[in-house]
Amino acid sequence: MHEIFLDTETTGLSTEHKDRIVEIACIETKNLMPTKNVFYYLINPEGKKVSPDAFKVHGYSDEFLKDQKPFKEICDEFLRFIEGKKIIIHNAKFDLGFLNYELGLLGKQNIDPNVVIDSLEVARTKFPGSPNSLDALCKRFGIDLSKRTKHNALLDCELLREAYINMIGQKEPQLFSEGSSNNTQEFQKSASNQKTEYCKQIVKPTPAELEQFNNFLKQNLKKNFYKRKNISV
Repeated sequence: MHEIFLDTETTGLSTEHKDRIVEIACIETKNLMPTKNVFYYLINPEGKKVSPDAFKVHGYSDEFLKDQKPFKEICDEFLRFIEGKKIIIHNAKFDLGFLNYELGLLGKQNIDPNVVIDSLEVARTKFPGSPNSLDALCKRFGIDLSKRTKHNALLDCELLREAYINMIGQKEPQLFSEGSSNNTQEFQKSASNQKTEYCKQIVKPTPAELEQFNNFLKQNLKKNFYKRKNISV
């Protein structure tokens, strides 16, 4: 099954203040491995000013954003891109709130919360009481943050993908099945229950190999430590 790692940047912190999305990025994966399909846009917030605090986070100015497309021009393409896929978001309540706000302004339906996995909730369950921001998770798993001088939705999607794979402990994951309607809790249970099977082969040494091994022990170990009969099988 395909998944989407999604991130946004905004003019501020609250849709109640009519803040808008200024950047959106989606990286498509199949069983958490990139397919090279990416959805990415900078967005004109249509007159809503970027707050000083938000500018410190992402660095997108009003002057820069005024030449970008508004959300209404990329909305249908976005909905086609995410259709039928699981969506993985860090702190989904924030991004989903803004996405549904933008969709509502256009008379579109909200994104189904049942297709969303909140990686922040997964992290809080796995590491209770620990810092679980994206930065904190990347540091925990040794993921390179040198390029993250500012928040960038596309970079953050890739960092989240790496952190998420490490967090659920699966480097070669097979995590979703077709027709699955698992929410975050069900997904965690499924991932944690997966076991690794090992195949071990027992090789019996020949008499000549045993004799060679016993001679080696006699010649190389001190007598005080070698007070046993020859090894045999």
